[in-house]
Amino acid sequence: MTTSTDRATERRRPAATGPHEQVLRHRMSPGRWARELGWRHVVGVLAVLYAVFPIAYVVSASLSPTGTLTGSNELFAQVSGVNYAELGDTKFWTWMSNTLVIGVSTAVGTVLMGAAAAYAFSRFRFSGRRLGLTSLLIIQMFPQMLAFVAIFLLLISLGEVVPALGLNSRLALICVYLGGALGVNTFLMYGFFNTVPRELDEAAKIDGATHAQVYWTIILRLVTPILAVVALLSFISTFGEFILARVVLQSESHWTLAVGLYGWVSSLLEANWGLFAAGAVLSAVPVLALFLFLQKYIVGGLTAGSVKG
Repeated sequence: MTTSTDRATERRRPAATGPHEQVLRHRMSPGRWARELGWRHVVGVLAVLYAVFPIAYVVSASLSPTGTLTGSNELFAQVSGVNYAELGDTKFWTWMSNTLVIGVSTAVGTVLMGAAAAYAFSRFRFSGRRLGLTSLLIIQMFPQMLAFVAIFLLLISLGEVVPALGLNSRLALICVYLGGALGVNTFLMYGFFNTVPRELDEAAKIDGATHAQVYWTIILRLVTPILAVVALLSFISTFGEFILARVVLQSESHWTLAVGLYGWVSSLLEANWGLFAAGAVLSAVPVLALFLFLQKYIVGGLTAGSVKG
């Protein structure tokens, strides 16, 4: 026997519908779909084509045996690996190793320096703290390349005392890059460090941990996403940097990829665009591999650092 309470419950309960009825209920008319969703697909396809076309053009030029860009107007009309084979007769792989050494060293140094500075600004309260943060932000507004004349003269004088830190030294170039490593990176890490609860620090100190132990064993493990983001950004900026690398590195055997590849096309009469395109394609592989490896950290590292400043 059905009571009044059961009848009221049945009236409040939505009518059961099968999958077909649900699809019909949520199906939109073509006009409404175009207004609400269709234009997004069109914009997405156009953006993908806009981004993919230059890449396809460079790959086509690298596979063209003519060695000119005009021969690549018809994409993949000629396919040959001669340009990639000729890279072995050049200093391309020497430039690649130089670039990887400089890029990895700069990325590691940037992470260590930026994390230490961000931890100090986030956890300690000292005189000049806010002034220091503001100064880092203002100094970072001026590009490092504006000081390349001063850097050049400084390295000439420094090389007379310490040859390893003079001109034509990869170590000197790494030091120059690390000189501009603070600033935005410190602010990015500073915001992320502020999201880590201070109670963790206090609990560790109660157990007898020092500041160094808290920093190395607890904090750095919790801020791994922002460390990965800063390392990736530092590596990419160093990998493609040209002006400072061209000023500091004098001999061809010490060049980076950016300087070396430019040398192949700097002379219009002797430019080999096919060789340049092949080198450019291979140069993108380390950056792409590092990006894919650190992809899971990128979104969390970039967004969480802006939650609490």
